[in-house]
Amino acid sequence: MNYRFFPATAMPDSDWWQALWPDPLNVLDQMSIEAGMVAVDLCCGDGLFTAPLCGIASRVYAIDIDPDMLDRARTLIAGKTNCQFILADAMNIETVVSEPVDYVLLANTFHGVPDKTGLARAVAAILKPRGRFIIVNWHRRPREETVVLGQPRGPRTEMRMEPDEVARTVEPARLRLARLVELPPYHYGVVFEKPAT
Repeated sequence: MNYRFFPATAMPDSDWWQALWPDPLNVLDQMSIEAGMVAVDLCCGDGLFTAPLCGIASRVYAIDIDPDMLDRARTLIAGKTNCQFILADAMNIETVVSEPVDYVLLANTFHGVPDKTGLARAVAAILKPRGRFIIVNWHRRPREETVVLGQPRGPRTEMRMEPDEVARTVEPARLRLARLVELPPYHYGVVFEKPAT
């Protein structure tokens, strides 16, 4: 199979990932997740956010294009029965998720999506009314200033986006910006909501 990875979105090694996100459950709490929701972890990687999602949501779809990452996520989430793992391109979310959902999380990936508005439209198509699309992203700071475990980390500086840029890209998909949350030291989260009608 020929996989089409989004640029600059490869999964980092687990040591610095854990250093950057020591409490993924707290991040989800800040990003408007609610008990009983049907959720998607889009581009789930090794399952760092998928695991706590499974403890909150009634059902979780963990989607990634990399079979090795999905295997790592399966191992991390072993024993939980409310997660379906799907090998797929994020752009095909409409065709691989079998029901309307309440919540779609996209963490540390949006900067590399070539057709950002197209992805937002695909997400909007599977969201229930008042469903939420959450994007966790790097602030536009010079890469040499975003140091984790002694080394610069994250995408190239020119790929990073501030929240207003993300909003301008996502809002044409008829998703409105509901909340902005700072996620120190280097990230922010934006919560978009699908209109009720």
